[in-house]
Amino acid sequence: MADFLLELLSEEIPARMQEKASADLARMLGDELAKAGVVAEKITSYVTPRRLALIAHGLPVETAASSEEIKGPKASAPPQALEGFLRKTGITREQLVERDGVLFAVIEKPGRSTIELLSQAVPAIIRAFPWPKSMRWGTASSSTSSLRWVRPLQGIVALLGEAIVPIEVDGIVSGAATVGHRFHHPGQITIGSAADYVEKLRACHVIVDPAERRDIIRTRAAELAAAAGLVVVEDEGLVAENAGLTEWPVPLLGHFDPAFLAVPREVIQLTLRTNQKYFVLNDGEGRLAPAFICTANISAKDGGEGIVAGNGKVLAARLSDAKFFWEQDLKAPLEAYLPKLESMLFYEGMGTLREKADRISSLAGWIAAVYFPDREPETARRAGLLAKADLATGMVGEFPELQGIMGAYYAERGGEKPGAISALRQQYVAAVEGCIPACVALADRIDTLVAFFARGIKPTGSKDPFALRRAALQIIQTILVNGTRASLGAMIEQAKLGLGGATLDTAELLDFFADRLKVQQREAGVRHDLIDAVFALGGEDDLVRLLARVEALQAFVATEDGVNLLAGYKRAANILKKEGGVPAGATAKPDYEPEPAEKALIDALEAAEPRAAAAVEAEDFGAAMSALASLRGPIDAFFEAVIVNDPIEAKRNTRLALLEKIRAAVHNVADFSKIEA
Repeated sequence: MADFLLELLSEEIPARMQEKASADLARMLGDELAKAGVVAEKITSYVTPRRLALIAHGLPVETAASSEEIKGPKASAPPQALEGFLRKTGITREQLVERDGVLFAVIEKPGRSTIELLSQAVPAIIRAFPWPKSMRWGTASSSTSSLRWVRPLQGIVALLGEAIVPIEVDGIVSGAATVGHRFHHPGQITIGSAADYVEKLRACHVIVDPAERRDIIRTRAAELAAAAGLVVVEDEGLVAENAGLTEWPVPLLGHFDPAFLAVPREVIQLTLRTNQKYFVLNDGEGRLAPAFICTANISAKDGGEGIVAGNGKVLAARLSDAKFFWEQDLKAPLEAYLPKLESMLFYEGMGTLREKADRISSLAGWIAAVYFPDREPETARRAGLLAKADLATGMVGEFPELQGIMGAYYAERGGEKPGAISALRQQYVAAVEGCIPACVALADRIDTLVAFFARGIKPTGSKDPFALRRAALQIIQTILVNGTRASLGAMIEQAKLGLGGATLDTAELLDFFADRLKVQQREAGVRHDLIDAVFALGGEDDLVRLLARVEALQAFVATEDGVNLLAGYKRAANILKKEGGVPAGATAKPDYEPEPAEKALIDALEAAEPRAAAAVEAEDFGAAMSALASLRGPIDAFFEAVIVNDPIEAKRNTRLALLEKIRAAVHNVADFSKIEA
């Protein structure tokens, strides 16, 4: 047995692609080995900005002999079919095996060296590698058949044990030589085998294990911060990104001018994290500290002083820009930026952002007036009008990620009401909390959905370029988080008026919401068919009430009474379907002496139906289910003792009407035909 080392050396691999690429390489090699009947004891993956590597442990030196059986035509098949099968398998008629009148080809595969296997498998992996983005380079790039890689491929190390696995891809030949750190050890180093790969590179200032690099960054950053009386703001995404940018990570502590702290925290934090890849620090009180931690890719002779100074200068320039935008934006109230929205298009055919703001304002005010009349509808209108104003500010123009957040700061400086400020700050979060913020968020997203659906722009398959599914999901989350008792259909209709009576089938958009609700509730363990069963009743677009009904229904159908009532309902529905429904004029009141089981069911229905209806009206859906449960025994007895399809027409028609009455009573709670047995 021997270990196989593969390293693919290239120019810098983007940090965001490294983790998946490392997993893909291990998976693809495992698949290629499996085709030959070889399974590694384990595969260990490594990745740095410049190299993709793995070690496949415990491979046999030679693959075992094997055989493959291929089913062919019948022995009685025409000669042409037999000749085609022989050409395909490359054997003679005498070598075929016949079993039960069918011919089989048994192909014997002799064992071969694992080196030979790998020398064929690795080039295939390299050429088929699924980079999200790749490139061609050099003179060969003029041909579309040349190699594509994420960045120019520079070398291949391929060793099985201590033997080089011969590989050649576009003129790049495998060997045992790689390179160390770009600055600390730029020369070539020779790898003896997989056993010394990790430590030889470590000696040359390359840590190939990304988990180890993450640990170094996380631990050293915390130590530096603690020594300065500060705390690192946890950010695992940034830890991973810095690990993906360095082969020899060296965290360093730096400071910036405290005067910049006059700028909102989010601006500074975004500048540090997104633009500079620096870690943000808090003081002991949880306030933003005028300090940062950067991650160098080198152990500098001066202890990193020059690196910190250089990074500090770059950061100071960026923070100076941010401070300038902040001060300039504050020279005018937020409302003063509304005219600039008139030149900013929302979407082709859907007006400007100023028109969008007016629609949000009107709809938010309407939602507040109808559903929250005690919560100042005028505040909702004002917040809706200002919601997009910060898109015209200098700060958001420079930092688009801060839209909404900056509007809230400017609104606060301008003396707007707390509800409006909160609405601006939350407008882009998934589940908006608070009455005024909820009104604005609902108005914004419902207007967007109505506008796009009215133009026939809808998600298709996996494509949703305008994130309309997300908008619907956020509407649902906002309604449920606040327990908002509102009609989705009514809000959609009001939004259509704001768009000049947009042509849109409200029912279609409600179906879209139903699909999103099923996705959202699946994680909570709610069955999708029960949501369908309630939606199918029609007119139920109050999501809070709908889910209360679904919750009671889910609890009910899990009981014995629920299971049996569902079976009885489906039996009744099937009979009605088979008989074509209830004949005209037929009623459930018999003009004959009913059988005892029939009379018992009639009495049970007369008692249960009004109880269930009253419970639904009172939104006590548990009580409604209990009322329906009382029908379970009478329905079972009825089907046991009574023949529905009686030869006497009057009896048959009355009993069909009775079954229809059962269905109607059940449908007062949910459409049981949508429930999966």
